[in-house]
Amino acid sequence: MEITYSLHEIRRVAETLVSDIPCKIWALYGPMGAGKTTLIKTVMQVLGSSDSVQSPTFGLVNEYHQENGDLLAYHFDFYRIEDPDEVLDIGFEDYINRDCRLFMEWPAKIGPYLPEDRADIYIDVIDANTRRLTFQKEK
Repeated sequence: MEITYSLHEIRRVAETLVSDIPCKIWALYGPMGAGKTTLIKTVMQVLGSSDSVQSPTFGLVNEYHQENGDLLAYHFDFYRIEDPDEVLDIGFEDYINRDCRLFMEWPAKIGPYLPEDRADIYIDVIDANTRRLTFQKEK
């Protein structure tokens, strides 16, 4: 599926993705500044989280909760990963087996540890305010 949108339409895009992607693990691809974190922030709002969503670049992972305190999602940013084996040090295999959503930025950096059952979401920058998003569910 392909969606072209302006940044002020991101809520609609997030709602579409939440309804159309049944998979709990999302891998987001796109260049720096494409809006991966912005999209995840909006998806968290759609899912009912009131947590502040920021890129976990330095800590590698953030967790987000529903308003009642239940765990909703983990958000990974693998930008600083230099060796895919580094994800083993943070217990990545445990995270992917938990019953919650998982969002990954820069997923190509973890190579062989990328879960097979995931949705790949690609964001292309068209211009300063326009993005093209394509996605497919992997299995």
